[in-house]
Parts: sequence; structure tokens; C-alpha cells
Amino acid sequence: MLAWYKSNTMFLQLAHKQLDIYTVAKSFVQCCYQLTKTLPPDERFNMIQQIRRAALSVQLNIAEGASRKSFAERKRFYEIARGSVIEIDAALDIAAELQYIKKEEQGKLGELMIRTFQMLTKMVA
Repeated sequence: MLAWYKSNTMFLQLAHKQLDIYTVAKSFVQCCYQLTKTLPPDERFNMIQQIRRAALSVQLNIAEGASRKSFAERKRFYEIARGSVIEIDAALDIAAELQYIKKEEQGKLGELMIRTFQMLTKMVA
């Protein structure tokens, strides 16, 4: 058992890990964490935590939604994930207004955000 643990980073091998949206969201979360490392230290307990919580919410709700049996249940979790993407977008807008970040420096993050949002929108339609 210990040999298995050392060779795998995840314990459960479930279907959500095979979803394209899960992979894109994972990259999006990583970009959000990288961006928050550049925010001022005095935002440590406010904006940084809020963006990170919302980013985690995206990926975690995709995972939990994928495990649900009914479309209605899955759709609800995907809607929550999409709402978290919108929350991050709003937080980044505020960060840009406060000149913590420059909008033109958000290239990859912006692309992943748009892609994640579009994919989730198709999943709830």
C-alpha cells in the first residue's frame, strides 16, 4: 500500500480527473495562486484569501459535481463553480483598479478564465 501511495499523488482515481474542464480549471487555480503571490502583503487576509478560496471552489465544485448521479445535481455544482470564476474576475478587476496588477499582465490567467467560464457555461446549458 505504501508503494502505491508514493507513486500516486491522488488517492482516488475518479472520472472527474478525466474531464477536460477539470484539467483547465486546475491550470486556472494554479495561475490564480501564482498571481496572488504578487499582491501586496497587507492583502494577505483579504483579497489573496478570497481569490484563492474562489479558485479552489471552481475545481472542487467541478470534482463534486462530476460525482453526482442526476444532471440537476451536477448542473448546480457547475453553476457554483462558474459563479466562483465570476467572483475571481471581479476581484481581479478591483486589484487592477487599485494598481496591484496590470490588466495586460494577466494574459494566461485571462485565457484560462475565459476558457473555464465557457466550458462551465456549456455544461450547465
